[in-house]
Amino acid sequence: MGKETGFIDYKRQPATYREPLQRLKDWKEISTLPPSRDLVNQAARCMDCGVPFCQNGSVLSGMTTGCPLYNLIPEWNELVYRGNWKEAYLRLSKTNPFPEFTGRACPAPCEAGCVASLYESSVTIKNIEWAIIDKAFEEGWVTPKIPNNRTGKKVAIIGSGPAGLASASELNQYGHSVTVFERSDRIGGLLTYGIPKMKIEQHVVDRRINLLKESGIEFVTNTEIGKDYPLETLHSEYDSVIICTGATKPRDLVVDGRELEGIHYAMDYLHSNTKSMLDSNFEDGNFISAEGKDVIVIGGGDTATDCVSTALRHNCKSLVQFDIYPERSGSRPEGNPWPEYPLIHKLDHGHEEAVAKFGKEPRSFATSAVEFVGDEYGQLAGVKSAEIKTIVNENGEKIREKVPGTEKFWPAQLVLLAVGFEGMERELLEHSNLEIPKRTDQVENRYGTNKAGTFIAGDARRGSSLIVWAIQEGKEVAAACNEYVMNH
Repeated sequence: MGKETGFIDYKRQPATYREPLQRLKDWKEISTLPPSRDLVNQAARCMDCGVPFCQNGSVLSGMTTGCPLYNLIPEWNELVYRGNWKEAYLRLSKTNPFPEFTGRACPAPCEAGCVASLYESSVTIKNIEWAIIDKAFEEGWVTPKIPNNRTGKKVAIIGSGPAGLASASELNQYGHSVTVFERSDRIGGLLTYGIPKMKIEQHVVDRRINLLKESGIEFVTNTEIGKDYPLETLHSEYDSVIICTGATKPRDLVVDGRELEGIHYAMDYLHSNTKSMLDSNFEDGNFISAEGKDVIVIGGGDTATDCVSTALRHNCKSLVQFDIYPERSGSRPEGNPWPEYPLIHKLDHGHEEAVAKFGKEPRSFATSAVEFVGDEYGQLAGVKSAEIKTIVNENGEKIREKVPGTEKFWPAQLVLLAVGFEGMERELLEHSNLEIPKRTDQVENRYGTNKAGTFIAGDARRGSSLIVWAIQEGKEVAAACNEYVMNH
């Protein structure tokens, strides 16, 4: 282990967030890493536990704890503490092909399982991971991984998000010729158009894409398989096909007034914002603007928070976020023991920015929209809400009940729906007669479909989930695909 008393000698020191009102003026990354000396001290807090829950991704009570990528966390913490940064990078890259993405955008379930949190607080695992890969790029240790030999096998991957890129990287290293098809105009999927640039700047994504290209992977943009390019043709031209299209079908909120102008899905809002920024620095006006508007974000997850921080940068007039769950305590509740992911109240980056700008917490807890109200022109004018009581029945199902007499009207000219996703868009499957086995049935080949040689992975298979699960599934589906093409 790094230092026997490190977790006692050094307090947790996470990344430093830029001052909220200052960072609202731009779209640059909101946080910066501590100096190297401080990061070494943070690595010294790792206890090299006998049972390191941090590096073993598990699902406990429906929530992820530990790292699904099985990152060898105590090992590279030890190497950082010893000052062996290059060895730390080599150890990290054994399990994680894209640490620069997870170090910035992962919610760090590894830290939820850190034993040091039982004493005081967890090791800053996510920040150390971020620091290792950034130093590796600075020192020139990250180079294209070009295979020594090619197998002559060709694999097509549909979708260039985290799962698609991970499977492409792995298959390329096996020696196969890989082509990635992306329906958008830029590579990256969720990394480019789903996660706002203040969390992952585009040059970070492009840097990795360029390395993959130099490794021999081919990328084709502006091509939607099943629409611009028949899936049947893909099957005839490639030895295998992997579907990594993500869980991009948004869940709707069907209440009276849903047809009014001014109500948008969160991902439509975020995608158009990022595309306009990258295309023209917003000069083309091809985005949904929140400027001068009363904005209501409906939903309580990361996507909702991204909408909050984006609307604030648009200089909205006011902002409220409806969260259907009641406000949580600052400490673990009964029934949520370590090493489960802690269900505690948190002030995320977007909420912190809203407090700085408007002087109050933007969330209205245990609240749901019950009606959208419009004006005589069919434009959204406001939202009627009610308080919600959540009851868990004997089967563990959550039942939502409206509390009588709690109705309230909120002025709004823009509503952003961030209430989750229903899974992958089904058109590709329906047009090609593809069937995906239920996850409980996928024992022998859990990434397979009813068509031999066609695989599926990431959010398209498991539903909307964490970036680390997407990358791990990308790695695992690559292994299954490799076995198939080499044996058939």
